[in-house]
Amino acid sequence: MAASIRPLLRRAIRSSHRNVGVAAAGVAGRSGCCRAPSTCRCFGDVAGDRSTHFGFETVPESEKAKKVYKVFENVAQKYDTMNDAMSLGIHRLWKDMLLHAMRPQPGVHLLDVAGGTGDIAFRFLEYVRAQRERQKRRAPSWRDISEDEDEVAPRESRAVVCDINKEMLRVGKRKADSAGISAGLSWVAGDAEELPFGDDLFDVYTIAFGIRNVTRIDQALQEALRVLKPGGRFMCLEFSKVTNPVLSRLYDEYSFKMIPVLGEVIAGDWKSYQYLVESIRKFPDQEEFKHMIEDAGFYCVKYHNFTGGVVALHSGFKL
Repeated sequence: MAASIRPLLRRAIRSSHRNVGVAAAGVAGRSGCCRAPSTCRCFGDVAGDRSTHFGFETVPESEKAKKVYKVFENVAQKYDTMNDAMSLGIHRLWKDMLLHAMRPQPGVHLLDVAGGTGDIAFRFLEYVRAQRERQKRRAPSWRDISEDEDEVAPRESRAVVCDINKEMLRVGKRKADSAGISAGLSWVAGDAEELPFGDDLFDVYTIAFGIRNVTRIDQALQEALRVLKPGGRFMCLEFSKVTNPVLSRLYDEYSFKMIPVLGEVIAGDWKSYQYLVESIRKFPDQEEFKHMIEDAGFYCVKYHNFTGGVVALHSGFKL
């Protein structure tokens, strides 16, 4: 039945050209239309024959993953401290807004890619726990009472944190142990471009501040599509292009002059945070990334700018 309905949904979406807007309090947002993905799939030659960027440096594709791995291995112990220092704590609000946009219900299975220190997974598990508690406190309806006899145990919510960097995973596991978080949580070492999971497994795929570090973004998006169930949602929180010219100049000044200094003072690593600043500038802007997500096969792709476009949240669905 579901298989027969899915083509009808796709045709309905293709015929729709209206914008889909979602307003978020306190953020400037922009949505794309709910359009069908392009049928074009443009993959290049093998990695060994191509070059890519590592910050502002041009490197062979085969070398980028090793360089990125070294960056995060170096900064893992101070990663969370540096996030607070660089963003003045605002990264916590951005991640909270991701969860409020997701609005996961109890029983949802989440895959958080490049989620090393666990920030998204911890928020997800707390959110669904609070949702379940609210449901328990709610007065039962006549339907709830009539269905008591057929009631089965609710599906457990699960969060799988997948990260290529084992040092980042170790830091995340320590945080979980310290906070007493274990139920419904697992940790997997894996590459976003070749995920170690079967097809159609997860309800939601998230990647926060990680996709710009991937060598082949198109391949990572195809993997996200593969592991999501039909109806599953892709959500990406990433640094983007600032929309206000005055804010953009101030942001550039702060980024290039202050963030590497903070990296040296707090983490003892200037170069890694110089790479971080440069990698943000090399990442596609909001519209270009939206089209990349659509080309990967996602539908109803839209985005919302946070803090004037410093960060954007992109989302789309697998049908």
